[in-house]
Amino acid sequence: MNRTRWVFLIIVGAAILLAVAIMLIARDGDQGTATSGSVDRRQPIEVTVITALSIEPWVREAANQFNQAEQKLEDTGQVVHVTIIPMDGLAAKSKFERDEMDPVPVAWIPDSRYLTELVNASFKERLGRDVFLTDGEYRGRPIAITLLAWGIYESRAQALESSFGKIDWQVIHDAAVNPDGWDALGGREEWGFFKLAISNPRKNVSGLGAMVAAAGEYYGSTSIDPEDVNRNAFQDWLAEIMGSMSDLSGGTYTVQDLALFGYTTGDAGQLLESDLLLNMEGIQTRWADPLRIVYPQYVTWFDFPFTVWMGPETTADQKNAALVFEAYLLSKPVQERALTYGLRPESAAVPVDGPDSLFTRWQSQGAQIIVPRTTAMRSPDRQVLQDLLRFFDLRVAGR
Repeated sequence: MNRTRWVFLIIVGAAILLAVAIMLIARDGDQGTATSGSVDRRQPIEVTVITALSIEPWVREAANQFNQAEQKLEDTGQVVHVTIIPMDGLAAKSKFERDEMDPVPVAWIPDSRYLTELVNASFKERLGRDVFLTDGEYRGRPIAITLLAWGIYESRAQALESSFGKIDWQVIHDAAVNPDGWDALGGREEWGFFKLAISNPRKNVSGLGAMVAAAGEYYGSTSIDPEDVNRNAFQDWLAEIMGSMSDLSGGTYTVQDLALFGYTTGDAGQLLESDLLLNMEGIQTRWADPLRIVYPQYVTWFDFPFTVWMGPETTADQKNAALVFEAYLLSKPVQERALTYGLRPESAAVPVDGPDSLFTRWQSQGAQIIVPRTTAMRSPDRQVLQDLLRFFDLRVAGR
């Protein structure tokens, strides 16, 4: 082999080595730090989920277990990592509508689907489209259920039942306006005047839900409209009820306040069933007077839909990764854990009266396994909610 041929072979070999090196560098670049238009397959897909306060402990526990399991998005093989951000439904709604949600979450679990409908209505006026879908793969799906029920101390419940025979919104109204207090209601003089515990509807969505339920019972209807809300007779009636609200219940009120402060917080309140069940043991441990759950005729349900943000602020992979977490929340083991938080599972495969169910444990205090849904309040429209809040501002908060 002459010298010329050796030089030729060396040049060809060097070119091959150079080409291989370039290919390796390009591959490492794709797998390492992402460049413009590329995806870093080694990094987890981050999914932030704004979550209603009343369901946040259960969702956070599930998210921690989900993250530890390092579940992956099938299309890319990337690990999905979920971060939970607790936020009241009304606060989240306002942030979305004012474009103050920074960063925009991949998903939102509000208290009720009507909150997403209200946000959709706002964005449809500006963008001509929904940002949370109601059908298709990314539609909002309930992941658990709870409702508003009366929580009332046993001694107070017995007194009202002895005088009125039952406990409903009209009885609460009559107790609230009685000028002689508990002495005239079948109770003791030292109990003072009747005190109602309802959250401030400007600060907590359960307070708004309580007013919706009150309107339903006043009119004997599962559906109310702006004309119903703005009738003087109804507003006078509701203002008299809410005039008995205690100072604590005027804020971001929870059943924990009943457990901590007892009668000074309130004698009764319309509160989330899940919160009542979760705090039942603490109330019995701290106070001699146990709490009883009484179910109203007209019920406001909270269905906690898992909704995916459909705006361009999040990627397609993030949206699909959110569905992986949604499926995890709807899995049987996680749905069974919901019972230990006083939540009713969405999955029909999980009975409410399971072995670890708080509903079974506290049946002696009024908890019901099955609640009729024939008198479930329909989701109010935007105008009804605005009119109720305007009423609260003028007739209750401004008094």
